Amino acid sequence: MTLCEVVRAGRAVGEDDGVTESVVRSADELFARMEEQGARRGQALALVVVDGAGLGMAVPGAAWALAAASPVAVVERIESWLRPRWVWWSQRTPAALVAAGLRPATCWDVGAVHRILFGGGRGDAAAVWAALHDLDEYSIPGMGQLDLLTPGGEDGADLADPVRPDGHLRPEWVSGGWTRESSRWARWAAIALAAHALQQQRLSRPLSGGDPSATARSESAVELLCAELAADGLPVQRRGAEQLLASLLGPRPSDQVQAREQQERRDDVVRRLVPDGDMIDLRNPAQVRRMLASVGIDAPDTRAWRLEPMVELHPVVPALLQWRKAERLATTYGYRWLDEHVGTDGRLRGRWSSSDGAAGRMTAQAGLHNMPAELRPAVVAEPGHVLVRADLGQIEPRVLAAVSKDRALVTATRDEDLYSPVAERLRVERPVAKVAVLAAMYGQTSGTAGEALRGLESAYPTAMRFLRKASDQGRAGKDVRTYGGRLVRIGALPEGLDETTRRMVAAARGRFARNAVVQGAAAELFKVWAVTIRARCAPLGGRIVLCLHDELLVHVPEEHGETVADLLRTCLDETGRAWFPGSGVRFVADVHVVRQWSEAKAAMTTSAGD
Repeated sequence: MTLCEVVRAGRAVGEDDGVTESVVRSADELFARMEEQGARRGQALALVVVDGAGLGMAVPGAAWALAAASPVAVVERIESWLRPRWVWWSQRTPAALVAAGLRPATCWDVGAVHRILFGGGRGDAAAVWAALHDLDEYSIPGMGQLDLLTPGGEDGADLADPVRPDGHLRPEWVSGGWTRESSRWARWAAIALAAHALQQQRLSRPLSGGDPSATARSESAVELLCAELAADGLPVQRRGAEQLLASLLGPRPSDQVQAREQQERRDDVVRRLVPDGDMIDLRNPAQVRRMLASVGIDAPDTRAWRLEPMVELHPVVPALLQWRKAERLATTYGYRWLDEHVGTDGRLRGRWSSSDGAAGRMTAQAGLHNMPAELRPAVVAEPGHVLVRADLGQIEPRVLAAVSKDRALVTATRDEDLYSPVAERLRVERPVAKVAVLAAMYGQTSGTAGEALRGLESAYPTAMRFLRKASDQGRAGKDVRTYGGRLVRIGALPEGLDETTRRMVAAARGRFARNAVVQGAAAELFKVWAVTIRARCAPLGGRIVLCLHDELLVHVPEEHGETVADLLRTCLDETGRAWFPGSGVRFVADVHVVRQWSEAKAAMTTSAGD
């Protein structure tokens, strides 16, 4: 019986099944056992780490536990010896390795791969196990009234078995009980290896146009990169950031009274421009609309994009827009944010994830993905280093050409500015062509977009048919998959809706689906590019410090800046050809070597890559 079959049957790993499970006394004994088991370079090797206590490892047919005060040192020796594809449950394991100074080369993140196969944002061991065994997610057991010290489960079973009779993983193990005894470390590693094997089986089935196994490897590497991004942080000049905040918000308040006074002064800049302005709460959209109406501006809502065309109608409009920027800085990116997230070493740190749970974009906390342009001058390379910034140009329409295989659109991608040949083909101005392409991907059908879309239907029928198919699936409540195989959950339409509401919900889901298949494929290309750069830049001392949807920021020794810039371009070419073989699509990026992030932003203002 195979390891997968054993655990699938709900029996404990190592229970009369030919899987040897043992506790070893030293690293040397562990290596000897691994050699006896036929350990080879590059093979899958499951790993769990108990900080300061030891580790568990598993290969097909055997699992071991080793008590060690420095488990990462043991892992480092194995990395040098075998360079295995480490298999672990989640980012928690590589985070421990990275914190100790070890950066493995390759891995398989079970939680990250689960999100590819089954969609959504969950990736915990209980959800992974249930999905791989076709168990209802809603039947996953919780701890209930039990705690980790409880000697037996609700059903009286031996808690040494991580799998319950109903096939679910025991919540006592999932919530940390596996760390209690060294014998469990090996068993928990073996369970992770079994999940890896079952995931490989699922990925071997055709899922989409790309190679889902390659997506799984890439996504796992990105989760490892996320652990590194969280540990390294983004270089920020703290004093420079404080000076910027002072110029925008005023000096750092010493107490709540001063903070309130500063807020009132910011509010007054806007309120004094309108009659009875002191009665207006600028944080109340309804009152802001009434304020605008009092000066003759009828705005259906107060969104920034709605107000920007009205800046010349009355001085209150530009003042309001400026106030909003300052308010966002004060509430989200003010002095408190600086104190909480920028360390004494001048690095801005936040937790990173390889997937947003929807189409698969990377996410970050601590404001890393939304840092206002006003604060970006504070992002500065450390002495002796530079920042290499690369921004993918028109990535989503180029990806649309690749996944749809529309030959006419593929031809357009060979131009540095894709929208120019599209405009020529549609016989419209470039801005109209851009609106048309973006509208097609985002599902906009009214106004200028609607007129331009009719031109796209005849000029690029294959691409439009690809988008329409995804939209139809979304409207019908059917899930979609990206080119790389990621499941994007749509879900059936709720019952009991009136016809008007039902049409509105269906239309919204159609728009989401048509964008998800493009945005998701673009995210996959970006992440493959990022992990390729991670590997190629490491020997040059370069480290990625920011992944911003379609933008990379690499911190590198000054003498290697231009070399890394060339690597970014070369790796993009390689990634495009490898990820979309035979597509003929050209991917482009604006690459700049700078000392300050905002320098790269300024250089981009003349680019046609918007």
